[in-house]
Amino acid sequence: MDKIVKSEAEWRAQLSDLAFKVTRQHGTERAFTHDNFPKAAGTFRCICCDAPLFDAAHKFDSGTGWPSFWQPLDDEALGTKEDRSWFMRRTEVHCARCDAHMGHVFPDGPAPTGLRYCINGVALRFEPEA
Repeated sequence: MDKIVKSEAEWRAQLSDLAFKVTRQHGTERAFTHDNFPKAAGTFRCICCDAPLFDAAHKFDSGTGWPSFWQPLDDEALGTKEDRSWFMRRTEVHCARCDAHMGHVFPDGPAPTGLRYCINGVALRFEPEA
């Protein structure tokens, strides 16, 4: 997968203010912003570069107020790095193709992985299965 690199001005022109804040400036949207997030079969893609990131079959209700998945579509689709902001130690998740901030991954998810990818809904675009 080829890397996508754009200037700040190009990202600002492409994204909503909130999507820019979350994906390019490592922000977080308010919890429970996406109560009506699609539950149909399909793929969740990066809002910035359209890379496929999560299968809807791997989504679960974590009760946290953010879309949660127990695994990515492909291990190569996401990158991680340590995040020490807000006096915490967390693992940030970003799109491997364009480096967009997606959210964080925690070790308190369901089987079979035990992981919870806690993702900002504004960072995703849903594509229903054809």
